[in-house]
This record gives sequence, C-alpha cells and structure tokens, in this order.
Amino acid sequence: MLPITGYVDRWSVKPGETLRFMISVQGGGRYRARVARVICGDPNPAGPGYREVPVPWALEGEHEGIQQNIQLGSWGEVPDVALPGGGLGFAATVWPTRLAAGDQAVLCWHGAAGRVVLGIGADGAWARVSGPAGDTLLRSAVPLTERAWHDVACVLDREGRLHLSQRPHRARLDRAEAAALAMPCGMVPSGPGAVTIAAERGETGMARHFNGKVENPRILAVDDPAALANAATLFHWDLSRAMRTDSIEDAGPAARHGRLVNLPTRAMTGSNWRGDVHRWTEDPSQYGAIHFHDDDIGDAGWAPSLSFAVPDDWKSGVHALHLELERDGRIHRDNIVFHVRARVPGSQAKIAFLAPTFSYTVYGQFQKAGRQALITPRSLEWGALPQAPDGHPEYGVSPYNLHSDGSGVVMSTMRRPLIDKRVNQIHLVDPSEGGSGLYWIAADSYVTDLLTRNNIDFEVITDHDVHAEGVDLLRSYNAVLTGQHPEYHSVETLDALAAYLEGGGRFMYLGGNGFYWKVVPHGTGPWSFELRRAEGGIRLWETLPGESYHAQDGSYGGLWRRLGRPPQQLVGVGFSTQGEYKGYPYSFLDGILEPRLGFMREGIEELALPGRLLGERGLMGGGAAGHELDRADTSLGTPHHAVIIGRAVLTDPTYQPVNEERRDHTWPAPREDIIRSDLTFFETPNGGAVFSVGSMNFIGCLPVDDYRNVAARLVVNIVRRFADPEPFPPP
Repeated sequence: MLPITGYVDRWSVKPGETLRFMISVQGGGRYRARVARVICGDPNPAGPGYREVPVPWALEGEHEGIQQNIQLGSWGEVPDVALPGGGLGFAATVWPTRLAAGDQAVLCWHGAAGRVVLGIGADGAWARVSGPAGDTLLRSAVPLTERAWHDVACVLDREGRLHLSQRPHRARLDRAEAAALAMPCGMVPSGPGAVTIAAERGETGMARHFNGKVENPRILAVDDPAALANAATLFHWDLSRAMRTDSIEDAGPAARHGRLVNLPTRAMTGSNWRGDVHRWTEDPSQYGAIHFHDDDIGDAGWAPSLSFAVPDDWKSGVHALHLELERDGRIHRDNIVFHVRARVPGSQAKIAFLAPTFSYTVYGQFQKAGRQALITPRSLEWGALPQAPDGHPEYGVSPYNLHSDGSGVVMSTMRRPLIDKRVNQIHLVDPSEGGSGLYWIAADSYVTDLLTRNNIDFEVITDHDVHAEGVDLLRSYNAVLTGQHPEYHSVETLDALAAYLEGGGRFMYLGGNGFYWKVVPHGTGPWSFELRRAEGGIRLWETLPGESYHAQDGSYGGLWRRLGRPPQQLVGVGFSTQGEYKGYPYSFLDGILEPRLGFMREGIEELALPGRLLGERGLMGGGAAGHELDRADTSLGTPHHAVIIGRAVLTDPTYQPVNEERRDHTWPAPREDIIRSDLTFFETPNGGAVFSVGSMNFIGCLPVDDYRNVAARLVVNIVRRFADPEPFPPP
C-alpha cells in the first residue's frame, strides 16, 4: 500500500460542479493537499521539465487522513435470506479455474444460528457447517478438473447428517471424479441470515474467493441426497437474468434478489452452451454463468476525504491534486489528475484538447513485471513519483493483464487509485539518450505545453464528455486535438467525432493506434468499461468462443476495423505496425509542396521540402515515428484526395505487422508498404479538415529545442489554420 494515494469521482468538471476525492493515508495521520494547473507533466530535466501553475484553493493545507483499504475479488451478496427448519440442500454448477489457490467458497449462508458453506479446493468439493457446537468439515478428497463443468452439492438432513457430492458433466477416462460421502453433523442452521456467492464473509471482509464460473446457485428443501434433482426450490439465483446490470435475481418463490460486487464478468457461456448461439441476447438460458475472480475490482467504495465546488475563476486545463505526507524523515507524494472544463464550452477558446480518458481508464493499473524496480532509481533522481502498478498489485489489474487464474481482464474501473495515470511520472527507462520514457497523461502534456508556449488558447475536454454530450460539445470548437494514444472508443464517441467532421470540424490526431478497440460503458455510467477482445488485433488475451458480445448492451466487441469502422475512415490512417519504444525520423514527401497546403510551410519553407527530415530527435524513443504506427490505406477508407506530406519507413526488425494485417504466416506486403507511418492531411465536407501523424512517439519530438523544431512548428502552423474559421475549399 502506498503511504498516501487516492482517486477522484470523475475525470472532468465544470466550474460550480463538485469534485470528490477519496484519499487513503496508510495508518492514518496528517497530510498536505494543494491544487495546480499542469503545464508539462514530464519530470525529465533534459526536456522541458515539470511545470505547473499553483491554483488558489480554499482547502489548501493540512488535513487528517484515514487508511482506506481495497477489497479485491468479486462476489454476489443477497441480504435477508431466512432458512426454514428441516432438511436443506446447497447446490451449484461450477467451472473452476484456479484450484491451486486453495479452499474457495461457492455458496454460503450465514446468520446468527450458524453458517453453511459449499466450496471447492485442490482436493475437490467440501462443505462446512458451523454452529454453537463448533465446525463440521467434510471433504470429497477427489480432485476436480480445471476448466470443466461439475455439479457440487451438500445436504443437511433432518437427522443431522452432512452429505457431500460432486459429479463431472463429462467423465474423464483416466480417473474418476464423482464422489458422494456423508458424516454426522448434529446441526441444521436455520433462521434469518444472508447469502454470498463466490466468496465467504469473514470477520475482516470477504475471504475464500472463488475463481471460475458459477451457474445455478440454489438452496433447496430436501432431506434425501438422492432426491436432490427433484427437490423443492427455496432460492434459485438465475444468473442469466438482469444481464445488463449488477443485480442477480432469485427465480425461486421468495424472490430474494441480490447484487454483484467488484464487477465479475457476465454473459459467460454456461454448462449448457451448445455453440449454436454466440450472442447471449438470442438465448440467455445458455449464458447462465458468471466468471468470478479473486482479483476483480469495481468501486473501491472509499469515503470522500475532500469535496469542493470548482471556483468560477479556474481556467480550463489539466489539473492535479497534490498530496504530501511526511513520515520517518521522508516526504511521500502522489497526485490525482482531473480536467477543468469551461463552464460554457468554447467560451474560453475555440481549440479543444481532447484528453483520451477512456484509454486512461482501460490502461489504469497496467502491471508490467519489474517496471517499478526499473523506473525507481531514475524517478528518484528526477524527483518523480517512483511508483508502478506491479509494485502495488493491491490496487488491482488492467485489461492489459491476466487475472490470477489466467483469464483476460474484461472490466476496467476508475473508482480506485490509478497510480500510473499521474503527472510528474515516468513509465519506462527510455532507450534513447536523454529520453523521458512517458505514456498517457504525462506524455499528453507535451501537446498542451506546445499550445501554452505559443500563446494559443485552448480548453480541455475528455472522452467522457464527448460520450455524454456528443457532437454538440465538439461543435463548440473550430479545432479539436487528441493526445498520444486515443485507442478506446464507444459508439457514442465515434459517432460524435464522425458527425463533427461531417459538419466541417477540424481534427488533429496527434497519436498512434487510435480508434482501435470498442468499449461499452457500465450501465450506470462510464466509470467502468467492458472490453471484449474478439477477432484479431494486438492483444494479450482473446475472448473465448461464444463470449464476444458485451453483457452491458449485447453488442459485438473487438476492433472497430472488424466492426466496419476502421480508423482510416475517420482520421485517414490506421494501426499498421508495432515495435519497441524506439523512434525514427520522417522524411517530407512531394505532398508537402501541394499549393493547398502552403499554410503548413509558413516560416519553415527552406526546411519543409521533399527529402528533408523532421522528428529526427525526440524525448520518446529518440524520434518521432515509433512504437505503434498508423498508415494510410484507401482500401480501408483513407480518402482518395488525402495528401501524405511525410513518411517514415522503419527497418528496425522489432517492428512487425499487426495481426489483422496478416492472412497467413507470410508478410502481407513489402516492408515499405506496411511498416510505416504516414503524416496525412485531407479536407472533409463543409470546410473541415483532418491532420493525422499516426505515431505514438510523435508528440515526444515536439519539445526538442524548446518546441522550436520543424515538427513543432509544422504542428503550430496547422493548429493556427485549423482554428481559423475560414472554410477549407474542396480539393
């Protein structure tokens, strides 16, 4: 646990709206808080350096902090479940995925009279009954098979005997897995209580989290284990119902409904899935399973520590709440980034920086083994935050990780500390001399720093704002600029951007691998996203058969390219190749001399010529073209009138075609046709235009020579022309 950290309830806020910060101080104690508007988030002393403007804030100063903990692991909970006297049966169908984790609870009832737990472990099913007289534990001692379906059940008969059974749905030829046994118990708990599914409530929180799928958890009125299949139902939680929510519904006569905690994965194929249906909405009965994990995380549920209404005089921009804690002679720090908008969009400026907050959320807590140890020495030397998610797994994982059971992480959330989405932070040791090694928020500040240094007024908006307000928000601006990596988008954000361009908007895509994956927000809002990695794409895991449709809305997941909306249709270029974090220069092409692009060359006429270089130096990998690159392709939607003004063809062997470009084991085209990045411009209807760089490392070249290099001057020229309301004539 970090000595001090926290999170904020939203990515962006307007003056007059209230922000809430949830803060934890390890062990409790006094801490200091202040707010600043961030100009540049890069701590590299060889670069522009970390820069901020202090913001007057009524709550600046010391505050009393408390420790707030994270409860990892998902479960279902049902309050107010009263057990009658007499024989009882607990049953479920399970698909376990991490038996080596030890004892795991499948279905648990607890009340004043005692406790009944049905579970599984490394040595098969088990049941435990607790009461005033103590505990009775019965184990099958017959191991189950991982990633296979099993029925497990326990029965407490009227005579006080405990029966336990397990049965595989598909028998193995090499060993038997069925088992049935019994022992005296002497007690049958009854009366009021509560039920938990996939975990057991302990004295200090939830314990014995189940890893795997659970289907048809139920409590039955039964005295004879042999009659279990025909027993009367007391409670039956049909997990195929209420799929788009965090609710679980009791299909039994008592209608004791419950809720899911920490975002387990829904719309999972059940034991009866036949393979003839792939979209759960067509037959929900084949999707009656939920996949629980012991490292799931949803809403951390911390109590608010600092709340305030944003003052009217705060300027739109990227802001950070800085936290400091002095302990044992050391100063411990963290910061929490938020974005202040203009109260009336477009009232402060006609240029908007669109912060890719969907991508910030999805990438949040991306654990890369060894990363914290790697960056700590340099971070301390530079006065930067020396933290990384692999050093603090207690805050959960990202969809760029696997769960502890090896399954892909489908759900992401911003309601927890995102300790790698900060400013004054590095994310790797840059391979280039003098490089910064940035991603995400810190890297994106190069764009806003460029604007600030050139006295170009701008406002900040976020993906979340565009998702909520649509094209009407974007129409408040003459030009909209992206950050380094706007990879994740919803239907709503893509629709808004497409409508903005159709209506004459101007758009500058200053990153790489953008507009790539589809995400669907949680039904209660975009604090959480669901991601199904279906059909190709650069990915660390893939959805299993039958599980490519989102639970939240029933829509198909995966690449926007596979969904009929390749990035080339929107911004002229799309993801083509990926390699190491090494950057290379672009060369200007003949297109830079097109008469209609004369505005780009103003002041750099002798430098912006065919064959001349730009971006040959940079703070991200040493050059402008690097890491993840996009290219133009008319077959995928690049307009035929688009002009490629510059190109980088990379010969570094680490750069390979992305998966969706390949049809077999051979390369789909010569290297110069696919391992490249294209600086692309084109006009859009009604006087609009698009300029795209198609490289994640491009913005790292902007700060070179105090933002006076050719690439930076080119970008400034384009920003100024795009901000000019004079329509672009058709080509």
